[in-house]
Amino acid sequence: MYVHLNGGEFYNLDAVEGCRRYLPDQSVDLIITDPPYGIEGDTLDKHYNRDEGWVLEGYVEVPAAEYGVFTKEWIEQAERILRPGGQMYVVSGYTNLYHILSALRESSLIEINHIIWKYNFGVYTTRKFVSSHYHILYYAKPGGDRTFNVEARYGLTEKDVRGRSLNYQDREDVWVINREYQPGKRKNKNALPSTLLMKIMQYSSREGDRVADLFMGGFSTAKVAIELNRTFVGFEISSSLFSHGVELVKTLAPGSSLSERRRPRGKRPVNQGKRWSEAERRCLQKQYRQLVAAGWLKKDIVATLSASFGRGRFGIERMLRQRND
Repeated sequence: MYVHLNGGEFYNLDAVEGCRRYLPDQSVDLIITDPPYGIEGDTLDKHYNRDEGWVLEGYVEVPAAEYGVFTKEWIEQAERILRPGGQMYVVSGYTNLYHILSALRESSLIEINHIIWKYNFGVYTTRKFVSSHYHILYYAKPGGDRTFNVEARYGLTEKDVRGRSLNYQDREDVWVINREYQPGKRKNKNALPSTLLMKIMQYSSREGDRVADLFMGGFSTAKVAIELNRTFVGFEISSSLFSHGVELVKTLAPGSSLSERRRPRGKRPVNQGKRWSEAERRCLQKQYRQLVAAGWLKKDIVATLSASFGRGRFGIERMLRQRND
């Protein structure tokens, strides 16, 4: 079954077969996907103290013995359909993480970050530490420009109440994002939070980009992509999950989240990212030595030089280190 709706293309089909049949080479800008667990994910209710009455039936698990081959096949397709410079975020628990890492390392894709997603609860245990995080593997295809919107959410000059950079904190590779509770609503067994998906798309895509999810589940990635005015393509093998997801997509308005997202504040330094000339470097060193001789504190020196040269604090500090090495 195929549905085209609200800027999205949705296939009720196995991901590998669907990619081979319908997605040309280099046709996708960004992949965000949460593949099956391979740990009897259809029986996870045994481990969580929660009411499964609202959880959608139809989750299709991958047998543990087949997980390595399954992973290699879908990652080969992901590698093929990504454009040069295209990116992929794969969400995984630890049990089969080695299969995913092995397949990624056999591909041409390059690792950008290994992100840890810390959430608000895990499986309760009494004989070991509680596991309350997932891995997010961030990879890119070489050969083209990679989209990374460094000020997607916070300006480089924005500070918190303690004077720390909000931009820096938001771009650290440990993300504390709570799961979403949806009492009284039909939902997928383990849907990704919209906050997490929005963060990924804000940093690694632009309006109009084509976002793909090879394992749509409850259509969470599709929902966020459409509401951020991205085009979308995805696959879901379960007929019941697919039908429910299509009904959800019918209620969406493309671009509806754009006005609600947080936008960076503060003025970006005018020379941010520009190449330093030799004359600027000499002038920087001269002013630095003068301020040191005058007894200024390091933080005040850097702030003054940042304003003088139209550069960010990190750029000033990096250039000072280079000249002193």
